[in-house]
Amino acid sequence: MMNAPTRRHSPAAERNAPVILAELKRLLPASGLLLEIASGTGQHAAFCSAALPGWRWQPSDYDAEALPSIDTWCQGLEQVQPAIQLDVLSEDWPEVDAIYCANMIHISPWACTVALMQGAARHLTGQGLLITYGPYLVDGVQTAPSNLAFDADLRVRNPDWGIRRLADIEAEAAAVGLFLREQVALPANNRLLVWSRRG
Repeated sequence: MMNAPTRRHSPAAERNAPVILAELKRLLPASGLLLEIASGTGQHAAFCSAALPGWRWQPSDYDAEALPSIDTWCQGLEQVQPAIQLDVLSEDWPEVDAIYCANMIHISPWACTVALMQGAARHLTGQGLLITYGPYLVDGVQTAPSNLAFDADLRVRNPDWGIRRLADIEAEAAAVGLFLREQVALPANNRLLVWSRRG
């Protein structure tokens, strides 16, 4: 068994996992293969997969150093496959029935958001869903002061990061045949967005 320091912990992931799981249960069919992009600590993979027994869960992360934490959190969950290193800018993705991506879009360069939409269009099965979670800037909706402060902090840490405008993401999705089917407001000024092909 891996030692304790291998398992990373995110208080935010612990808080938001139950509300995200409730939406995944509502949105996903009974079974399939789900690719989680930017799995981070692995807490979402462990918590959500345990409550979705019909789904095989493929966690992944750009950071190879995150993979041991993910695998440690998911130890003993037979439906969770070993975490893989995956760069959204690459084209080497598995074919899957759903893609779940939390808190990557604002903590990565814009090119990663573009690649996420392109990769989903390439690798999702016909009725597959791309489900994203995080903060977004929505036209006509006042941005919470906490999100404005968070956006400013992100841009200080890395000028290529920042909370993205939802309309800009929709434009990139539309360019590859995806559309925003549904958006759900969740606690802490976050949203869960559901993307799919038309028809």
